[in-house]
Amino acid sequence: MTIRCLCLLFWILLAPASLAQPNLPRIVIAGDSTAASYNNPDQQGWAAVLEEYIDTDRAQVINRARGGRSSRTFITEGLWQTLLDDLRPGDIVVIQFGHNDASPVNDTTRARGSLPGTGDESQAIDNQLTGQPETVYTFGHYLRTMIADVRAQGATPLLLSPTQRNRWHSDGRLRRHNDHGRWAYEVALAQNTGFIDLTNLVADQLEALGQDAVAALYPKDHTHFNRAGALLHAEQVIRAARGLRPNPWDDLLNDRGRALDADITTWLRLPMRARADQRSVFLIGDSTVRNGAGDGANGEWGWGDFLARYLDTGRVNVVNRAVGGLSSRTYYTQGYWTRTLNMMQPGDVLVLQFGHNDAGAINDDSRARGTLRGIGPHYQQIDNRLTGEPETVYSYGGYLRRYVGEAKARGITVVICSPIPRNRWQGDALIRAEDSYPDWARQVALQSQSAFIDLHQQVAQRYDQLGPERVTELFANDHTHTSAAGAELNAELVAQALKPLLGL
Repeated sequence: MTIRCLCLLFWILLAPASLAQPNLPRIVIAGDSTAASYNNPDQQGWAAVLEEYIDTDRAQVINRARGGRSSRTFITEGLWQTLLDDLRPGDIVVIQFGHNDASPVNDTTRARGSLPGTGDESQAIDNQLTGQPETVYTFGHYLRTMIADVRAQGATPLLLSPTQRNRWHSDGRLRRHNDHGRWAYEVALAQNTGFIDLTNLVADQLEALGQDAVAALYPKDHTHFNRAGALLHAEQVIRAARGLRPNPWDDLLNDRGRALDADITTWLRLPMRARADQRSVFLIGDSTVRNGAGDGANGEWGWGDFLARYLDTGRVNVVNRAVGGLSSRTYYTQGYWTRTLNMMQPGDVLVLQFGHNDAGAINDDSRARGTLRGIGPHYQQIDNRLTGEPETVYSYGGYLRRYVGEAKARGITVVICSPIPRNRWQGDALIRAEDSYPDWARQVALQSQSAFIDLHQQVAQRYDQLGPERVTELFANDHTHTSAAGAELNAELVAQALKPLLGL
């Protein structure tokens, strides 16, 4: 073999992955130390192990995360431009910052903090670290800049909330709230960008393990984890990414990656509390409370999407975790309830409204979401044709009592709403649902000593006043799903009932 051939062979073997395999799609990570690669048994970033779930014959992982950086300094130090210079159309760019953005804006050690929030505020400084003038922007501004830059290159941005810290409340639950995670969510929603709430996904896993087991994953400090902790975080990233719509990830995974079940909630971009220092109103229910991804697709809006407009959000958070297509049964059995309950704190308020989908089939191969009629203790054993698993199905009231009991056990106030009426008329009078879900919701509220909003009757009375023709304008494409105007009407009624309870 000639010297020239040997040199060429060595160049191919030693060349960076981005050069050696130029045609493969790439997953490129921009982030801080919680994603960066380390040769340290006590510290490893999640992106350093991500490749273990990727088919390297079909995709590459390019980890550009760098310890100690914020969204601001990742840009100002030129790390972001280096990433962009190597970017290709079709790449996926995973962006995760926040831990370091809360640092001082201007000091002599790191000067890495960004301004809080997602607005357009800025601050001119003489940077004490660099000795240069600099204009510092909000966290949201830097994320928007990154999103725009990635899209300009024909690549796809994906925002993540920060990793979970090993910090616990006295009641044995993790301190989950992170302002920067919430702001990343808000930017993703406004920019129509994929978002993974990694903080809460990982927190659910860690709480299930318990404090002693979690301490072993964070041997260095409360922020940085070891390889086992990195794998736990990476697996949640994979699961959530598989739940995106559209989902380009499945074609890039190896057998280990495909063995991780897709997280069916990711595409919904369900919110979290905005501020940790104030109580939250959590909403659960079906599409009449929140439809799809909460973006008004097909002109359909839920009343939960507008409730914040009628409450003082400077004093309470409104967190709409309702999911379209679910019943009181499937919101519980499919894991949505557990995730919502885990996010709640003593003193919060739970507002629930189910009923529209509870009349569906109890057992079929499409949704299997129906509940038994009434509020009694009766049940039915089935082999669920949709899940392939045995299941005990309870009454509508039985599921409502579960929500009430589990919420109150955590110091949460419960408000039960009767389901909103459908746009069905008999002459000039709206048809009420009698001896059905509205009445059963009332009965459960009375039995459990929970607050009750008779939304069914209140909305029906308003519809009677408006008449069939005007009410039609309050619905989208059918007799069940409201338009923006209809959702606002319902939200105002809910808010009026909630204000005395919340002291607003």
